[in-house]
Amino acid sequence: MSKHIETQDGFNSSRRGLIKATGVAVAAMSLIPAAAATRALAQTTDWDKTFLKSDKVDHQKVSFKNRYGITLAADLYLPKDRDNSRLAAIVVSGPFGAVKEQSSGLYAQTMAERGFATLAFDPSYTGESGGEPRNIASPDINTEDFSAAVDFIGLRPEVDRERIGVIGVCGWGGMALNAVAVDKRVKAVVASTMYDMTRVMSKGYNDSVTLEQRTQTLEQLSRQRWVDAEKGTPAYQAAYNAEVGPDAPQFMVDYHDYYSTPRGYHKRAVNSRNAWSQTTPISFMNMPILTYIAEISPRPVLFIHGEKAHSRYFSETAFAAAAEPKELMIIPDASHTDLYDRMDKIPFDRMAEFFGRHLA
Repeated sequence: MSKHIETQDGFNSSRRGLIKATGVAVAAMSLIPAAAATRALAQTTDWDKTFLKSDKVDHQKVSFKNRYGITLAADLYLPKDRDNSRLAAIVVSGPFGAVKEQSSGLYAQTMAERGFATLAFDPSYTGESGGEPRNIASPDINTEDFSAAVDFIGLRPEVDRERIGVIGVCGWGGMALNAVAVDKRVKAVVASTMYDMTRVMSKGYNDSVTLEQRTQTLEQLSRQRWVDAEKGTPAYQAAYNAEVGPDAPQFMVDYHDYYSTPRGYHKRAVNSRNAWSQTTPISFMNMPILTYIAEISPRPVLFIHGEKAHSRYFSETAFAAAAEPKELMIIPDASHTDLYDRMDKIPFDRMAEFFGRHLA
């Protein structure tokens, strides 16, 4: 049974005005050191997360390959207080442009504290995962990354492979929904502070991009391919979240506050003053990843979004398109990035109840 809009303290709230933004940054940036396409970067043995290590879980660095032969780096979290019975498991990734040492790791560790085996991974071409050139995104490959993570965790001796769920945060929320629609092994999915990256790249915020603007962007991206091909390396966009001007919309201020301050900065994150390649949007332009969202049913979907998030409309329209059972939970007074790391805002107890019930 669906719940149309449920807030954390039980009331319905009116939809907030959303901030408009247009265009894609296209300033060149130096290529960062690359790894071989079939192996991951050397994983650090240090605890270099943006959150404190829990004394309630066991942590292990792991790696595995996806269907394209790219090696993905991940962190496996297991509850210390466990017996010999197999555990329900949750695979986590996101936000778009983040690494497992940031929000996804926090989600994974916290859910492991609640009794689940969890896996937070770096998507292909980013963080400590393999893939060359660096900092490239693909709706196809990044959807596959989720299923590869399900492959891996389902083979762990601690895990009951028939009780696997998925959490996707921000842009990886959309990827998670796409993966679960096609991967019937997953029994339940949570999309937190979700972006549909194919929608925002092809249509802009609030679908504000005109056909003329879209055509102009595709002209620029198409010609950039010749430049990249001639040089043999891709050009990169301007450094993300390096600074914000006085007239920047609030969500850009919020991104800077997370990615470029001690709160959430991580040197390997694309969004922490690194950048995607200029041509990364090409593969997103004609690829609506939520086309088959209704096929997640009869497995349950829980959408979680902030009341004040500029991105709230992504969850609202995805919720409308999804089939039963589904639920949309609106967190009062929360922004988009509040659901990255604010422990007083992220409804972990609700997620634990959701997965506990549907992965039983």
